[in-house]
Amino acid sequence: MKSKEKNKVENKTNVFYKAVWRWHFYAGVFVVPFMLILAVTGIMMMYIGFFDGRDGENIIIRVPENNTMISLEKQSQIARSSIVGSNVVELIKAPSENRVNVFRLKLENGTQKMIAVNPYSGKIIKDWERRQGWYDLADNIHSDLLIGKTGDRILEISAGFGIILIITGLYLWWPRDRKISKVLAFDFSLKGREFFKNFHVTLGVYVSIFFFLFLLSGMSWTGVWGAKIVQAWSTFPAQKWDKIPLSDKTHASLNYGPSEGMPWAIEHTNLPMSGSKMGLKGTLDNEKINIDSIVNLANEIGFKERYRVSFPKGETGVWTINQDTMNSDSKNPFVDKTVHIDRYTGKILAKVTFDDYSLAGKVMAVSIPIHMGLVTIWNLIINTLICLSVIALSITGLVMWWKRRPANAGFKLSAPPMPKNLPHWKNAMFIMLLVSLFFPLVGITLIVVLALDILVFSKIKVLKNIFS
Repeated sequence: MKSKEKNKVENKTNVFYKAVWRWHFYAGVFVVPFMLILAVTGIMMMYIGFFDGRDGENIIIRVPENNTMISLEKQSQIARSSIVGSNVVELIKAPSENRVNVFRLKLENGTQKMIAVNPYSGKIIKDWERRQGWYDLADNIHSDLLIGKTGDRILEISAGFGIILIITGLYLWWPRDRKISKVLAFDFSLKGREFFKNFHVTLGVYVSIFFFLFLLSGMSWTGVWGAKIVQAWSTFPAQKWDKIPLSDKTHASLNYGPSEGMPWAIEHTNLPMSGSKMGLKGTLDNEKINIDSIVNLANEIGFKERYRVSFPKGETGVWTINQDTMNSDSKNPFVDKTVHIDRYTGKILAKVTFDDYSLAGKVMAVSIPIHMGLVTIWNLIINTLICLSVIALSITGLVMWWKRRPANAGFKLSAPPMPKNLPHWKNAMFIMLLVSLFFPLVGITLIVVLALDILVFSKIKVLKNIFS
């Protein structure tokens, strides 16, 4: 009796294993193309950013000895006068005295130009269109596949399925009656499909936790799970700025494009307004309030090296000084800070630091620069290895599928067969429900695929042959 019960349990386990294998296969079919795109563009962005910088942040000039810098106000006028009808909207402050200051201009037609000015001679070193380099092309592909919201949604679903791929892959790998040491070793003596299987499984286990964190942090930028759920519920509440008049515009209005520029944790937070008598002591009494006095104040209150200053927008706009790791301003996310200054009185209206962020905001402030490989050279190297591992996992997965596929398969996907009398199907449906609640787009996609499978693919012979 005991032997029969044991065999019954083993058969159920084996059947469920085959079902998970089938889920893993279909998730991989959908995910692999997008994981390859994300890994390749991720490597491009990291190394272009490391060697060339983004929008001139790595431009270096030779500093003449015993020379005096001209005022920032004068530098901004030089930048503005270089293009008729333009307005200065941001200063990217040079991180050291042998770097140029970069001014961002907004033109009448809505385009934006970057102007690098020598702070000693006032000469324009370089000018270029904002967000039009190779880094930006890779970033745009990485963000939305160059097709806007549709691409963003596709990548959000892909990242969610990537998480399913990790969970099902770990289940398939789980040693059960084998020793852990034997399933954590690469075996280069194997041949053919067995070699690729061992390499794929072992590498997948080693990078699974890093891959999971990559996907989760990346999803925090997406349009539904990121912006509508996580970010919306984790935004710094402007009500903490007691009695400060608030604008109907948010920090996102200071971004130079659809995203980036302002910290993730405050993008949805309303900006304060200029024009009241509120605020703390800021610029010096009787000091003219311009970019020079704002930068002097920034240096006084702890801004060092590179940071950015947004010029006031409109009559009630404020000066905004910002420094955060996501924008390569510093390598330490714990020094992130944003300060708003009244354009008329020079008083400090509001300040937000890393300590003020919500838990999710703090996690994002730390994880985003790590995700982008910005923190240290070791961060860059580890991220590179993870991206290369994702590429290797994708390719070996395809190779295993091709080697397992029958020679006469034709256009059939040759998926692992769905076992009959699947055990634990109620548990599987419960897991699907949880996924639907936690990652809405992934859950909706799973339901749509299940419905298509039952109502369409299983009924139409041609489709049934292709997807079986």
